[in-house]
Amino acid sequence: MKALHHQKKYKMIRIFDFLISFIALVVFSPLFLIIMVILKFSGENEIFYYQKRVGKDGKEFGLLKFATMVKNSSKIGSKEITVPNDPRVLPFGRFLRKSKINELPQIWNVLNGDISIVGPRPMVPNTYRNYPKDHQKILNKVCPGLTGIGSIIFRDEEKFLIDKDDPMKFYINHIIPYKSSVEVWYVNNKSILMYFKVIFMTAWVIIFPNSLLVDKVFSSIPKKPDFLINK
Repeated sequence: MKALHHQKKYKMIRIFDFLISFIALVVFSPLFLIIMVILKFSGENEIFYYQKRVGKDGKEFGLLKFATMVKNSSKIGSKEITVPNDPRVLPFGRFLRKSKINELPQIWNVLNGDISIVGPRPMVPNTYRNYPKDHQKILNKVCPGLTGIGSIIFRDEEKFLIDKDDPMKFYINHIIPYKSSVEVWYVNNKSILMYFKVIFMTAWVIIFPNSLLVDKVFSSIPKKPDFLINK
């Protein structure tokens, strides 16, 4: 009975995923066209960027974003993590990243079933290998998400890397342990109500980035480490 209940819940979430992403695609189509034209004639003339990510059951897929950085950025500088004032980010790309508009093409990934609207954020393979093995096992059970608890809490992830001598080391030793723990918390507390809470809070923090409502809505998440509390 419990397994049947989970199946029904996941089917409902998939229906919501499809309906919401289809409506979003229609609504944002004019914006997409404008951004595509700007990207085509600015920066490095690249419109989209495909990045390999880890999905459900540990399978890799191509995540779609608007191009915001110079070509081959994953092989130069800080490589797979973005640091504050990262020189690899293009001028228009900086706006797209700040507004999170660069994430919108992932609507196609949702329609395709690669990701859900809500779930653990899919990571690049090299970064994902640094997740605790027990966390990987739990996260592999569900579809990753366009947004999620980790995405909300670490919406301005770059600022935690300011003045760090070794950003990647700090990321691995401090950000990954907590981010993976809150993602696991989401999987263990996954529900249709939680699904809509995360969608609402994603929009909320974009409009009100300094709001403390997140801590009230998700009051039972794992205790925040000092670097988050003293941000």
